[in-house]
Amino acid sequence: MVPDYRLMGVINVTPDSFSDGGLFLDEQAAVQHGLDMVEQGAHILDIGGESTRPGAEPVEAGEEERRVVPVIEALAAATRSLPEPPQLSIDTSKAAVAQAALAAGATLVNDVSALRADPEMVSVVAGSGADCCLMHMLGEPPTMQQEPRYGDVVDEVRAFLEERLSFAVREGISERRVVLDPGIGFGKTVAHNLELLRRLEEIVAVGRPVLVGTSRKSFLGLVVPRKTGALCARTRGGVAEPLPIAERLPGTIATNVMAFERGASVFRVHDVAPVADALAVAAATLSGKWTPSPTTT
Repeated sequence: MVPDYRLMGVINVTPDSFSDGGLFLDEQAAVQHGLDMVEQGAHILDIGGESTRPGAEPVEAGEEERRVVPVIEALAAATRSLPEPPQLSIDTSKAAVAQAALAAGATLVNDVSALRADPEMVSVVAGSGADCCLMHMLGEPPTMQQEPRYGDVVDEVRAFLEERLSFAVREGISERRVVLDPGIGFGKTVAHNLELLRRLEEIVAVGRPVLVGTSRKSFLGLVVPRKTGALCARTRGGVAEPLPIAERLPGTIATNVMAFERGASVFRVHDVAPVADALAVAAATLSGKWTPSPTTT
């Protein structure tokens, strides 16, 4: 049975991504990681060659293309014969990189700038007939976490996404091909992120599938109650630091399950298997339609 949600597995072909930078810079390692995530339940593989973590430095289009295109080509070839091949997504804001990735086998463009960074991007997406994800981001990665401010973060993010959706449709992108992302962690404080998750139904009400990307992000460590003794959160100079990335999976699972309950339908994650299990339980509970799987002897 096809679930009414999709898991997007993250493949960072970068040396500097916040959670796994350098682990999958090698083409073979990246391809195997993607195949492993498909085995674990990923419906989409999101391949990126430029980090968008806070403070990240930009990458030239040629280098970004060099990193991602061979991985996309290899994954397209390796998964083509599967009964349900994963959709391949290119995580980029550069039109040239998107065009090369689409030619290599990608069918989704995940643009964190929501078609603002490169004026040619909208025509690339529209002309290809590809799907696209439009994300809200306040500022740019190098500066986005420097005291972000909003009047009402949910109202402002929703208005932004509505405007970008209208722009995309006016420029020839079919509305049914657009996914919206409120941009958790992109120019938001902990309080902003939590408010977006709490009122996610207001983003869902725009009428397009909503993607949520909370996986391993630092705000998850900051909202965990401080522990005592051997489990005490790390401190430096008396100031609490976020829990290490390796300890953020419980928060990732919790936020994805809550987002699913509030109407999100695409979940961008690094740890596919545990999130897939959590969402399967949530879906069975909320739908009331669980059916035992066939058993083998």
